[in-house]
Amino acid sequence: MSGVPAALRQAADMLAPTSDTARLDAEYLLAHALHMSRSDLLLKGASGPVPERFWHLIDRRRQHEPLAYILGSQDFYGRSFHVSPDVLIPRSDSESVVAAALEQPGARGRVLDCGVGSGALLLTILAENPGALGVGIDRSEAALAIARRNAGALGVADRVELLRRDWSENGWREELGRFDCIIANPPYVEDDAELDVSVRGYEPAGALFSGPDGLDDYRRLLPELRHLLAPQGQVVLEIGAMQAKPVAALAGQAGFSSQLRHDLASRPRALVLVVESFAP
Repeated sequence: MSGVPAALRQAADMLAPTSDTARLDAEYLLAHALHMSRSDLLLKGASGPVPERFWHLIDRRRQHEPLAYILGSQDFYGRSFHVSPDVLIPRSDSESVVAAALEQPGARGRVLDCGVGSGALLLTILAENPGALGVGIDRSEAALAIARRNAGALGVADRVELLRRDWSENGWREELGRFDCIIANPPYVEDDAELDVSVRGYEPAGALFSGPDGLDDYRRLLPELRHLLAPQGQVVLEIGAMQAKPVAALAGQAGFSSQLRHDLASRPRALVLVVESFAP
């Protein structure tokens, strides 16, 4: 037992210049190296020597590699999702997007996720609504493979279809049909935005950046959504904290009215859209 506390202290000291959660990171990485959960490590302890693999994992974290990519998973809305550098890491901010979607009656019907990535948003909605059916689209085959893996792990693979589609290409929405609810977390970061090295250096740029003002993908996507939305359906879009007004304006130009939702930190995080003629 004496080796584990000492190793955790040393690892936390090594990670302190890189991470604001150095001790927590060290605990997760040691548990991962020992093939056990962090809770078991803390509650039951571990005996024997600390594996050399642990120090390799620490070195990766010291290079700013995100903890979720090292571990290969990230918790979201009470469930664990497989992740890799092919997809964005699901963030707690996006849980408010899921919560906003789950408030919509359309989320109990046929749901489309534009830019499905790991599947965290869409698959959570399906897991929460056993009667819902989903379609997830993404331009990345590698991302779709991860979403399929997560769908299988969550037991919703029989209720979801995952397709390669790119909304920058002509004809991308053909044969998708109509949806009662559409969700999207499109790229919305400005090209020259200052980002932590763990984000800019490791997460997929194609899922992050969207032109000089971060709005290019909203401009492409919003005019198309009315053609995919069933009568009286709803759209839930994730937005950047400073984008509520410009995205709402773009939505208005596309024929939608919008309502703003905030995340747990009280920052603007989602817009709920309905077609103007169906707005209450």
